[in-house]
This record gives sequence, C-alpha cells and structure tokens, in this order.
Amino acid sequence: MKNDGLIHIESMKKIAVLTSGGDSPGMNAAIRAVVRTSVYHGCEAVGVFQGYQGLIDGDFKRLHVRSVAKILGRGGTILKSARCKSFHSVEGRRLAHQALLEHEVDALVVIGGNGTFEGAMHFCRETGFPIIGIPGTIDNDLSGSDFTIGFDTATNTVVEAVDKIRDTADSHNRLFFVEVMGRDSGFIALHSGIATGAVAVMTPESGISINDLVEILNSGQASNKTSSIVIVAEGHPEGGAFEIAKKVHAIDNKYETRITVLGHLQRGGDPSCADRVLASRLGVAAVEGLLSGKRNVMAGVVNDQLVYFPFEEVIENKSASLKDEVRIAKILSI
Repeated sequence: MKNDGLIHIESMKKIAVLTSGGDSPGMNAAIRAVVRTSVYHGCEAVGVFQGYQGLIDGDFKRLHVRSVAKILGRGGTILKSARCKSFHSVEGRRLAHQALLEHEVDALVVIGGNGTFEGAMHFCRETGFPIIGIPGTIDNDLSGSDFTIGFDTATNTVVEAVDKIRDTADSHNRLFFVEVMGRDSGFIALHSGIATGAVAVMTPESGISINDLVEILNSGQASNKTSSIVIVAEGHPEGGAFEIAKKVHAIDNKYETRITVLGHLQRGGDPSCADRVLASRLGVAAVEGLLSGKRNVMAGVVNDQLVYFPFEEVIENKSASLKDEVRIAKILSI
C-alpha cells in the first residue's frame, strides 16, 4: 500500500466501476481515473459493461492501467451504458449482489445521474455493499456538486450551435426556437441562453408563459430587434420548441419562425478541459473515499473542494439554485 495518509480498508482488494443511464462527455476520463487510482493504491480494477444490466449478468472484465490509455479525451463510455428495469426490483439487486460476490469484488463505483444513484442507494441499504457515486450527467441537476461531468461540454456544444443559428437568424430576420435537453431542470438552457444572448429562455424555473413570451418578442421588435432566438428546455410545462412555437403563432402570426431541436448532439463529442479535470478529480476521490471507509455517498466538488454527500440528498433536484441565472437572463435579454 502507498504511504499516502489514507486509512485503508486492508481487505479491499478489488474495485469495480460501471456507467449507467444517459452517457455524458467525461465518463471515460472518470473510468480512467478510477482504474488508475485503484491500481496506484494496490487494488485490482474491474470494469462492468452495460451498467446495472451487466452487473446482474456478470459482464465483468479486469482493467489494467493500459486498458484505459488514450480514453481521456473520448466522448461516450467504453463500458457502455444501458437502462435496466430488473435493477428496480429487490430480486434484480439480489442477483447483482450475488454476481459481485462471485467475482470477489469488494466495492463499486457507479458513474451516472439521479436514477443511477437511486438504484445505488437501495442496493447499498439492502446489502451493505460499499458504493460511491460519481455525478455523470449533462443535466447538472444533482445536489452535492456544483457541476456534474458532461455539463460544461454539453453547454459549449449548445453555444456553438446557437451561434451558428444566429448567423442565419440575422440574415433572414427570423425567430428561432432552439430546444435543448433538460427534462427536469433548466441548467443547460439558462447557461447557454445567457452565453448566446437569447431573447428568452423557457425553462421550468423561469416562469415565462406563452403570453409573456409574445410580449417579450413584441417589445424586442418595437426596439428594432431584427432577429430573435428563444432557448427552450425540453421539460418546459408548455411543451417543447414545436409546441411553444405553435402556441406563439396562434396568438401572433407575424413572425417567420424556424425550430431546431439539438437533441442527442449535446451528449456527444470530446469532453472539454473542465470536464476532463472534474472527472479525474472525482474518480480519484471515489476510490480514495472507498479506501477510507465511505459508502452510500456521491463524490462531488463544492466551492472547488472535494466533498461527499449521501445518495438520498444528491438525488434531490437542485433547480432552486437557478434563481440567479433566471434573473440575469431576464435583465440581459432586453
């Protein structure tokens, strides 16, 4: 064992890692960090393929230091990801636990979002098996970390796309509705809306109604605004970009509108520097947390400090923290 100041669990010899739920840029960087930190501390690293389904099926493979070479800057996840209905049941989780014991795995690192951590929370409570989570989701909707892995890359992707759309909007005096991901939160929409100068950002938190939006658009036109871009979070109560555009047209049809849905484009691509560093820090923190006796928690970064929060706390959506972004977007969109 390395003389590193950690209080090691001496019986911990094999640590497994999996990715679950929607993929996000930076997951590979987190996998790399988990594997290399495990080996650094004298533990064997095991990759679980296809998320919780692979855990149930016993789809395990030993990973060496060189197994994770050259993946730091790759998008997606080399371990693949899958939804797993079976893991929602006690019986499914029992089979997963049995597979871990059969493969002599001592602890598990899970990389994913709120659904992933909810499953991990139940699994840990039922079995007592040591688990630490790493927040990997472009939505940035988990409490316990200022940012989640993939959010920075996804937002940069949206900004790049909207900047290009604006060129067309300006050339033809058009109103563009751009739909971005964010089923239950508006982090991507608000951050990209501020960064691109959107005339309005429609999110579950913004409280902008269709009538409010029409007033905003009319006000912009009255002040000689020749083109407008509205960012719409897919989870807005009034619907997505297509639905909102229809409702605006029903009230006021003087605008020539176009609609762009960015969709899964936001999940792809090479991770940004910020996501690579965040993923690397959290991968190290997850393994060292396990070796120090932590379990049933997520590793996060708050105010640039590594922290650990219980799963039951992190799965609570942190959208209330967007109040400042909502206010800023409103001020700057005039």
